[in-house]
Amino acid sequence: MKQLKYNAFGLNVVSDIPFPELAKIKFSNQCDVLIQKSNITNIPTKLNSMQSNSIIEKNNISFNIPGVAEFCIQNGTRITYSPIKNVDENQLRLYILGTCMGALLIQRKTLPLHGSVIAMNGNAYAIIGDSGAGKSTLASSLINRGYQILTDDVIALSIDSNGAPYVYPAYPQQKLWDQSLKAFGVDFTNLLPLFEREAKFAVPVNSHFLNTPLPLAGVFELVKSDGEEVKIHSLENLERLQILYYHTYRNFIVKRLGLMEWHLNYTARFAKDIQMYRLIRPTSRFTANELATLIEETVLKEELVHD
Repeated sequence: MKQLKYNAFGLNVVSDIPFPELAKIKFSNQCDVLIQKSNITNIPTKLNSMQSNSIIEKNNISFNIPGVAEFCIQNGTRITYSPIKNVDENQLRLYILGTCMGALLIQRKTLPLHGSVIAMNGNAYAIIGDSGAGKSTLASSLINRGYQILTDDVIALSIDSNGAPYVYPAYPQQKLWDQSLKAFGVDFTNLLPLFEREAKFAVPVNSHFLNTPLPLAGVFELVKSDGEEVKIHSLENLERLQILYYHTYRNFIVKRLGLMEWHLNYTARFAKDIQMYRLIRPTSRFTANELATLIEETVLKEELVHD
């Protein structure tokens, strides 16, 4: 079977299925991650005995998505999948680039956060939050103002020898609900829905994608509110560490692998040196453009202070 080569999350990926979302590479012989179809025969017995959809062991993370496939992530270098017959490849790719990649990054001791990252004035700014908080919509508003995106959904965050954090680019695609696309005046009739009968779409952003790692300068946690005002306030001290853990992508894996101490030490190395804020948005109206203005003003103010 033909092997296809890509780059994402700072890794060279070799796959036996195509990933049109990812940037192709042609000449590298280095393989960081192998994605390959396989018969994962030992998972169903363990799953039934555990009455669970996942197995999390030291060098092996396996899980089952009914109606899609069984997946296994090993040693931070290999993702194998055993799909059901006639599986929708769009769903297969969604789980490989989402949950599987998040688990693989944890195995590689790279921190995966749940959110989007925008490049502003040579630095990376992360927008993190719960599912449905509006992270991608806010990132899209900033893209419409001329900024570039590094990643959407899974943020691969590493730190250098000095403890400075930086973000690896993922791939040029966003996931946006139909309401957000309507608010931005985007025709989504030809876009691909992420799931059948779901009004969330894969939106290519090739011309706005920055395929270069950048230092992380700030984090904005986006939360919903029943109030009417858009608000922002700084996050301090231990609250920063708690929020970085809470918004770690699939953070239950960290705990079940016994990596809580690693996570604490890892985030403590840089959390005190970056800017962290909580953005509060009303749910009663569309506020992405107001929030984007607030982020621009906050970033500019911090840059003036540090110049």
